[in-house]
Parts: sequence; C-alpha cells; structure tokens
Amino acid sequence: MPNLHVIIASTRPGRAGLPIGTWFHAFARQHGKFEAKLVDLAAASLPLLDEPKHPRLGQYEKEHTKAWSATIDAADAFVFVTPEYNYSAPPALLNAIDYLHREWLYKPCAFVSYGGLAGGARSVAVTKQIVTALKMMPMFESVTIAMFTQNLKDGVFTPTEAHEKAATVMLDELLRWTDALRPLRGR
Repeated sequence: MPNLHVIIASTRPGRAGLPIGTWFHAFARQHGKFEAKLVDLAAASLPLLDEPKHPRLGQYEKEHTKAWSATIDAADAFVFVTPEYNYSAPPALLNAIDYLHREWLYKPCAFVSYGGLAGGARSVAVTKQIVTALKMMPMFESVTIAMFTQNLKDGVFTPTEAHEKAATVMLDELLRWTDALRPLRGR
C-alpha cells in the first residue's frame, strides 16, 4: 500500500487543525487504500529555513532538516490539513515545503481546508501554486470545511456526510495519481 502522510499545517496553540487532522487521518485509515501517517508540523519544530545550502542540493546540515527529509521522503502522497491565514497559507506550511526539494518531486497532494465562509479555499489556491513548482500534482478534489467551529465540540471534530463523501472521492483520486506518478519517482 502506498504511504500517505496527513500533514497538519497549523502550529498555533489551540488550533482546529489537530482535531480535523486526527479525524481525517482516521478516515484515511478506514478508507483502507493507503498506509496513513499523521504528521504534525508543530511536532516537527522546524525553525525558519536555516539551511546554508539550497534544498535542491540535498546537502542538509541540521538534524531537524535531516529528520524532516526522511519523513517526507517516506511518503508517496500527501494531504495537507490547512487553515487560511490572511487570505493565504500558514507560514509554517510554506516553510516546511521550502525546506526540501527532491523529497517532494512527482508526488500527488490533496487538501482538507477549513475556515470561515470560504473554508480555507484561498490557502489551498496559494499552496497549489507552490507545490506545482516542485513538480507535485495537486488534486482538484478536496474537503472544504466552511464554518468549521460548528463541527467542533470539546476538541473533537465531527464531520458531516458531505465531508465524508468528499474525503472518499478525494482519496480515490489521490490513489490514482499516486499509482500513475510512481514511475516518475524512480522507486
């Protein structure tokens, strides 16, 4: 089974990304077509990009970068669980992406976004521009959670039927692209 990393993009204390990411990770495991792993950027503790050499060289000096490289390299596909900050993506997500190069190449990604009325859609739009520069394939299919606080109670996210249906469609499409891109990854 291909390895799917569900990356929680927000690092804020009290963030909604943790319960939403936890729900989606469990959903992806239940989907049964990926070996799903939950990756929390807060736990990765990446400082603002501090490697002296360009990521394209892969000559990492810092231990946190080497650990991050191994984590991302192990994945075949990604789902970014992301809020929207000021009509854009969370800085922690952009920083985490910028740390590496080769590890992202030719891997598909999808998005579970959350926010107010727009449901984090502008964050997804910004992030899609960035990941395509790394030759990643972002999915059109997504899970968009508008007015997410209505689905949070006591730190637990409860999805609607529409969220679950969107998640299934997205994971099915992500699997197609994971398989299709495998030869380009050289594995």
